[in-house]
Amino acid sequence: MISGLNKEDIAAFQNEIMNWWERHARDLPWRKGQDPYHILVSEFMLQQTQVNRVIPKYLQFLEEFPTVESLASAETKQLLQVWSGLGYNRRALWLREAARQIVDKGEFPQTAKELRQLKGVGPYTSRSILIFAFNHDLAAVDTNIRRVLIASGFGKESMSDKEIQTVAEKVLLKGRARDWHNALMDFGSQVMTSSTTGIPPTSKQACYEGSSRQIRGAIIRALTANDEIAFEELMMTIDCDLEEPELKAIMTQLIADGLVEERPSLRYRIAE
Repeated sequence: MISGLNKEDIAAFQNEIMNWWERHARDLPWRKGQDPYHILVSEFMLQQTQVNRVIPKYLQFLEEFPTVESLASAETKQLLQVWSGLGYNRRALWLREAARQIVDKGEFPQTAKELRQLKGVGPYTSRSILIFAFNHDLAAVDTNIRRVLIASGFGKESMSDKEIQTVAEKVLLKGRARDWHNALMDFGSQVMTSSTTGIPPTSKQACYEGSSRQIRGAIIRALTANDEIAFEELMMTIDCDLEEPELKAIMTQLIADGLVEERPSLRYRIAE
């Protein structure tokens, strides 16, 4: 464990972060309330997607699906149309499935164990929901928080996720977990960035341009704009430098993911 992890150092660190945050907090729409459904939506959207891309989609999404019940009953085509632009379309289906689980349960889960039973919710997301919706005294570590802890001398790049999690729990500002995590995230995104600290993220998102993710997104957009579309027409619509076997392989994966279904005569549509 890093030396100097004592009460005085922790208190000084907490004061530095919170004093800065009082002046520089970001105005993000999912911070304007603590509705657990809204927090659930934001957490799904923020997975591997930049904040500035999430903001307009988050607002649009809640206009279309203002309640967990409305999302649970959403048609796939409408859901993917609203989600379009965020990428990783499976997240939209997982989010709807989580909404259906909540509706079936009759109430929003309020323990980490219950939350992890929801589709697409893992340890980090379950803790984040409890922090931001209910202000539970828990610690969650994203890439910004990890970087702040390391750059501030409370951790090392060589530390495992479990070791960094332990550090995060020790420096947690108890009673204000919601504010504390928002402050750390803002500090990491605005002050202790990767470029200023030289600390790279533990994993990098695949390049979007020309990637299979880009092609998958183009396919979903084409299918949400049509009732059905033939394979040859789809090839022309997405206008990618792609061989037929490559596109067929991507279509097979989209079908396996439950996003697309194949119709007779090699035609495709959004899965119902």
